[in-house]
Parts: sequence; structure tokens; C-alpha cells
Amino acid sequence: MRKARISRKTNETDISVELDLDGTGQYDNHTGVAFFDHMLDQLARHALIDLCIRCDGDTHIDDHHSVEDVGIALGQALAEALGDKAGIRRYGACLLPMDDALVRAALDLSGRPFLVFNVGFETAKIGTFDTELVREFFQAFTTHGGITLHLDRLSGFNSHHIAEAAFKAVARSLREATGTDPRRADAIPSTKGSL
Repeated sequence: MRKARISRKTNETDISVELDLDGTGQYDNHTGVAFFDHMLDQLARHALIDLCIRCDGDTHIDDHHSVEDVGIALGQALAEALGDKAGIRRYGACLLPMDDALVRAALDLSGRPFLVFNVGFETAKIGTFDTELVREFFQAFTTHGGITLHLDRLSGFNSHHIAEAAFKAVARSLREATGTDPRRADAIPSTKGSL
């Protein structure tokens, strides 16, 4: 059962995450940050991961703590659901177009967190959402999920499209990487014997 439940409570946020890697892309995400919910919904739908997130955060200050802490909890949930990673494909990549935007994601579920983030935005805000928080989310997610992620904007001028293409590209890459390799369904995908 590749599922996980994570709870995380600090003075800034109170978060619960339920994740099923073998889902159908069902989602029920409520973080108090509407645009971020929309991005998490895209992540679930396109990764075919069932995802339920609740976050009660200090959004009266700003959205930073909620977005970052959800990234932490979601990364922890992913790592827990993957277990020893036996049978997974491990690597995933996607070149995703969305209207004017073209974003490339490539990731490795290596256990070694590293983020290369070359996704610039044309505006500081998408509605009321700070675009700099996209990087904050992926930094927290990769660090706590043990993921090496390279994310590059190749083209685009609409910040909403760029952000959404980034989340969808990561989702499709996760779908590939977390999938079972039928040729090595019981093997750890590393010559080291562990990830």
C-alpha cells in the first residue's frame, strides 16, 4: 500500500496530508491559498496521485509559511509512501506546453535532495499569490521528499501559465518516476542496493 498520512503542526501552520501513489488523480485540497490549491489540484490530477491536504496557516501575515510548510509535509508524505522504493522507475521527465509557456521538468527519486530552478516569472503576483512562492514550494518539497529536480522555463510570458505548466510538468514526471517497472518490480533501482 503506497499511501501516507502526515500531520505537521507549528506556531505558523497546522497541516495534514493524505496521499495515495496508486490513485486516480482525485483531490481535495484546502490550504487557505486559492491559487496554490489550484496548483496542488493539478499536481494530483496529472500525477494520478490521490491527494487530500488541509492547512490552517497564518495567511493574515502572508502565504509564505502555508506554501512552504505544505511543501515540507507533502515531501515527507511522498517519501513515506515510496518506502524503500523497490520496483519504481525512479526517473521521470516531461516537456510540458501550456499555451505560451513551455516548461521542462526532470527528476530523480534518489533520496538526494537538490533543486535547480530556472523558472522566472513576468509578474510578482498571480492574483494575490506571490510568484516567488512557487520556488519556495518546490524547494521544500524536494528537500523533504529526497528528490533531485531540474525545472526550466523554456518560453512563456503569462505567469499563470508558467506556474501551471511547472506544476503539471513535475506531476507528469512524478507519475513516470513513481510508476512500477514491470521488468524489475521487486528491485531497488540502484547499483548501491538502496535509495
